[in-house]
Amino acid sequence: MIASGGARDASPCLALDIGATKFEAAIVAPDGAIESRGRLDVALHPADLFGALVELARRVRGDQRIDVIGVGCAGPMTRGGDTVSPLNIPNWRGFPLRESLRDALNANVHVDGDARALALAEGVFGAAQDVTSYLSMVVSTGVGGGLVLNGRLLDGDTGNAGHVGHLNVVTNGALCSCGAYGCLEAEASGWAIEARTGRPADQADQATRLRTGELVGRAVGMLSSVLDFRHCFVAGSVALGYGDEFFAEANKSARTTAMMSYSHDVEIRRSRLGVDGPLLGAALVGWRGSP
Repeated sequence: MIASGGARDASPCLALDIGATKFEAAIVAPDGAIESRGRLDVALHPADLFGALVELARRVRGDQRIDVIGVGCAGPMTRGGDTVSPLNIPNWRGFPLRESLRDALNANVHVDGDARALALAEGVFGAAQDVTSYLSMVVSTGVGGGLVLNGRLLDGDTGNAGHVGHLNVVTNGALCSCGAYGCLEAEASGWAIEARTGRPADQADQATRLRTGELVGRAVGMLSSVLDFRHCFVAGSVALGYGDEFFAEANKSARTTAMMSYSHDVEIRRSRLGVDGPLLGAALVGWRGSP
C-alpha cells in the first residue's frame, strides 16, 4: 500500500507518458478517471520530437486550466527529470525536459521514470493496494521497474532506483543499450527478442516465450531475497502477450532462485492497471511532487 501523495484531494493533472515508441497525454482526475487523451508515434517526428510533444499536450489540455503536469519518462535521468537521456531516444541526451515543458506549457512540471511511475499507480489504483512492499515491472519494448518498500517508492541517490532491466541474468550475454552484456533488457525485452530470433516478439516460439519468463523470474527471485518483498506485478506487451505460460515459468524460476525462507514464496502476477497504467502513474508523479 503506497500513499497517494494527496491525489484524492488534488486538482486534475495533465499526465504525459514518454516511451520509446509512443508518447501519450491525458487529463487525469483525482479518482483516476481519464477525461481526455491523445498519442503520437515517436518514429513520425524525427526532426522535432519535443515540439510534437508540446503540440500533443496543448491539444489534450485544450482550454482547461491545469496547474500541474506529471511526466513518466524512460531513463536514465537526473533527479527530478531536470535532464533525461532515454536509452531508446538517441536524440535526447542530457535533454532539459522539465524546464522545457515548464516554459512551453506554463505549469508546474514533475518528472520521474516511467516504470517508477507505474509502480506508484499499481499501489494506488492497481493490484498492490493492500501490499506494502513490492516490485512493479514492465516487460515490453524495454524492461523497467519500480520498487516500493514499506509503503514508499525507493528513489536512490539520483532518483533512478528500480532499473531492474539492467540486472545481469546471462553471463557474457547480449550487448545491452546501456553498454553492459547479459542484462535482462538485452535478453528479454521486445527489441532483444527480435534481435535474437529475427522475428517480432509477438511472433516468438514457445521456447523463446519460456526463456523470457525464466529470465524475468530469475531477476525477480534475486531481488526478492536481497530486498525482502514477496510480490511482483508485471505489465507490458511482452509479458501480458505471452500470457499464462510466461507467468508460470517466471514464478517457477523466481522460486528456484529465491531460496531464503522469507522470499521463497515470492509471487509474480499480472498488473491490474490495464492500458491506462502509464498515464495514471504519470499523474501520480505530478501529485507526488506538488505541495
